[in-house]
Amino acid sequence: MTVVAYALRRLLASIPVLLVLSIVSFAATRAISSPEAGIRSNPRVSAEDVQRYRDQLGLDDPAAMQYLRWLGNVVRGDLGTSLVSNRAVGPQLADALWNTMVLGVTAVSISFLIGITIGVVAAVRRGSAFDHLSTGAAFFGLSMPNFWFAIMLQLVFGVYLVDWLGLDGPIFYTAGTRSPGTDFDLLDRVRHLVLPATVLAVQLVAVYSRYMRASMIEVLRADYVRTARAFGVRESRVVRHHASRNALVPVTTQLAGDIGAIFGGLVVTETVFQWPGMGPLFLDAIQSGDYQVILPWLMITSLAVVVFNLLADLAYGVLDPRVRLA
Repeated sequence: MTVVAYALRRLLASIPVLLVLSIVSFAATRAISSPEAGIRSNPRVSAEDVQRYRDQLGLDDPAAMQYLRWLGNVVRGDLGTSLVSNRAVGPQLADALWNTMVLGVTAVSISFLIGITIGVVAAVRRGSAFDHLSTGAAFFGLSMPNFWFAIMLQLVFGVYLVDWLGLDGPIFYTAGTRSPGTDFDLLDRVRHLVLPATVLAVQLVAVYSRYMRASMIEVLRADYVRTARAFGVRESRVVRHHASRNALVPVTTQLAGDIGAIFGGLVVTETVFQWPGMGPLFLDAIQSGDYQVILPWLMITSLAVVVFNLLADLAYGVLDPRVRLA
């Protein structure tokens, strides 16, 4: 089976899964949220105003009709209007998703490169001082809470490097220099990206290095690696071309999951650093009962998980010739 045919078959098989997820998400969201709660909290709003609001949103219609109406709008590209801000949900989600992807992809990319390198070196030099040091550092990184590390970085760099990092200004640009969306300054954006990306990278580097070390040690014991050495292939080539490629197969699963999870928002890090991404958007929508925002958020997250799991499966066939797509 070709890669394209396999991908199409998997995508078609994912449609029923997404439909079930949409039904469950719709039912759960409507069960825990009250769309008219905000308008009811206003003492000047009468019962007639509340009923008129419910009629406008179709809240008295049967649940199945409400779901089908919402699903039809989503299929047509209409994600609805926020019940709180009265703004279109689509642009809000697009802005939040872009902000989250900037932070998440930067952190994951850096972490993957560093973690893979550490894992390979630790496996090749198993039992060395570098191996023990990297193992200890990985355990420390895995056990350190994200929120605590984020707060510590803010305290340290907020005192000593506040002028350079601009922690006292908005997230995406230095206060008083420009408005969002105009005169984009890459260096200024990078300065504000350093701390949150570092917080995310610490644990991810630990995860990738441990996965890669364990996988690399197993591959280095394989028969084809011993055969390559017996034929006189240089050790550096054995590591790069024979061992590392196959050792990446299990790490790919973790990478795909991490990238898929980015779409759901990096809640802790984004909240601590006031990064306007998918995490804070979801928390605000939950607190205000804004199901018009919650539902598209859930569907985007679910779709991302499905797509990146598919990409992980496709990557298996590229990295390991023994894997056949069926």
